[in-house]
Amino acid sequence: MERHEVVNTVSDVTVGGNLVQAGTIGSLHIHEREAPPRPHQIRLPHGPFVNREPEIAALTAALRRVEAGGLGVVVFTGLGGVGKTELIAKFAEEHREHFPDGDLYADLRAYRHQGGVDLPALLAGFLRALGTEPPAVEAERFTAFRTATAGRRCLFFLDNVEHAAEVRALVPSGGLLVVASRRRLPALRTDGAEVRRLGPLSAAAGAELVRGWVGSGRGTDGELAELVELCGGLPLALNAVGSQLLDRDSLPVGRVLAELHDREGRLAVLEDEENDLGATYDLVYERLTPAARALYHLIGVQPGPFVSAALARAVGVERAERAIRELRDVHLLDEVVDDDPAEDRFRAHDVVRLHAYGRTRDLPDRDGLLAAVVAYYRARASLADRTMAGKRLRLQDPSGDDLPGFASETAALEWLYAERANYRAVVEAAAEQGWHGEVWRLCESLWLLYHDRRLYQDWIATHRLGVESAQWDNQPAAVVRMRNQLARAHLDRKEYQLAAGQLALATEQVPLVADRQVVGVLYETDGLLCLADGRPGDAVERFTLALAENLGDDHGEIVQSYNLAQALIADGRPEEALTVLAGATAQAEAGRDNDMLMKLPLVRARAHRALGQLALAVAQARDCARQARERSQYAKEAQAHGLLVSLAEELADEELAERSRERLRELRG
Repeated sequence: MERHEVVNTVSDVTVGGNLVQAGTIGSLHIHEREAPPRPHQIRLPHGPFVNREPEIAALTAALRRVEAGGLGVVVFTGLGGVGKTELIAKFAEEHREHFPDGDLYADLRAYRHQGGVDLPALLAGFLRALGTEPPAVEAERFTAFRTATAGRRCLFFLDNVEHAAEVRALVPSGGLLVVASRRRLPALRTDGAEVRRLGPLSAAAGAELVRGWVGSGRGTDGELAELVELCGGLPLALNAVGSQLLDRDSLPVGRVLAELHDREGRLAVLEDEENDLGATYDLVYERLTPAARALYHLIGVQPGPFVSAALARAVGVERAERAIRELRDVHLLDEVVDDDPAEDRFRAHDVVRLHAYGRTRDLPDRDGLLAAVVAYYRARASLADRTMAGKRLRLQDPSGDDLPGFASETAALEWLYAERANYRAVVEAAAEQGWHGEVWRLCESLWLLYHDRRLYQDWIATHRLGVESAQWDNQPAAVVRMRNQLARAHLDRKEYQLAAGQLALATEQVPLVADRQVVGVLYETDGLLCLADGRPGDAVERFTLALAENLGDDHGEIVQSYNLAQALIADGRPEEALTVLAGATAQAEAGRDNDMLMKLPLVRARAHRALGQLALAVAQARDCARQARERSQYAKEAQAHGLLVSLAEELADEELAERSRERLRELRG
């Protein structure tokens, strides 16, 4: 069939559009097509806005791509109440002129039913807002949406997204799509989206935000910074506290702080019906699986800041790894970066921990769950202690053999160090519950951690509780042990009077103690005090007594020989010290006492130095430094390098001196 093209021509000119030809025209009405609607659905920001420069920069960069004719997709994930919606509202307000075709908003929570989202209903609303009648066939609305957005520059905001598939179904043909979610959505990076996590406000930014609400005359900078810290930097939590200050002009910021320092006071703010903070987390909690809820209960009961799969399994959480992933996906847990490669740890935001605590206050077996947590940490500390120090003196029976072991002494020490915050909190919680036997046993097992890493604040705080608990538990030997370990902390800090005071109180218990090795530890610490006080002859006497009390215990004999050799060197008897050290080294080698085999060369180096044998002294100090580094015994390694610096200066060996100084700087850092 032949095809004829039809065109309008007037005076040999082709005309497009409307053409009217008539002899006489009375009146003519040509109706222009109506301009498409320009929706404005994203709400205005609520008030002052601070400290989101990197996120605003990411949105601005995406806008530049849109203005160049492309499509931009930016995803913000983060904890509920961290300010995702307010961020996007602020951006929309400041950049509305860049979106001539309008801005559209959808809260997917309103379209979510039984776990799924009614995407066709959502798209129907978008299409009507864009001036397009939605097709009756729901499946056709997806293509209609892409057609309606082609060539348009709109800003689309999808709030409360939970799954990447929900975003993929709603990607327009053009414009900027911004997504807010409480879940991590890393898969969207494969679709070209920029996925950014929104964190809490800094202390300075949070204080600026509160100052914008309450004015410059309320509270000092320090008080406002503390307020931000107690609210975890969450704008929604700060908003709740700010509302209290605005409602009561005469309420001092200091009084609010006093209320927030109490956990129940913070919980009252969280659960106040006039703010959305508690409801925000209630909604997330209600949608957790049973295993994830059990893990959430553990977070609410755990005294310390960290949880792990090993802890969760030990207290009965089923499918612990899966439960952790579920809480991470909704930003209720974050992975912690530490120096222990053998175990992953996770931390909940302080406001999440507070909400979890509220959820567990009325659990029927809350005390049972806490007891299981304490028992886990006590058993794991016992296992780590035995891994590191073999058969040293212990008052408690061994425990933890049914728990995961440690690959090496270094691994055990690194695990304890990574768990140090948990351990202090667990000791304090056990003391508050009156579980006295658990408290002093925990302290006994933490000795090597505190002594090697010089964690003085934790050391002193826990051992004061350890002394009190041993007394309540009517265990004289444990009282002596706790006071002696506390005295060693004061001795290391050169608080000699405090150390001597603890020894005097411990000595009062000696008539009640049957185990002579326990008495021997008092002689040992008293000998160290004598050395510190410049009385080496008295120190030799005390260490000789301590050695006698440890006869028959290989590790005890080696330790007291090590101490005796130090006193002999200080008393001007280095040859005798070398003889004592030779016997101790042979005994340590026979018993594979690696901890003491690492320490003995340092004293041997001091003996050689006293005899003027500097080359031998350097070799022994290097041996100690090498072994200490391999075992992560940083305090002992620092002692070895300090001696090496002195030896290098005597030998005029600047290269050796500088190497040791550099390592000392690293260790102090």
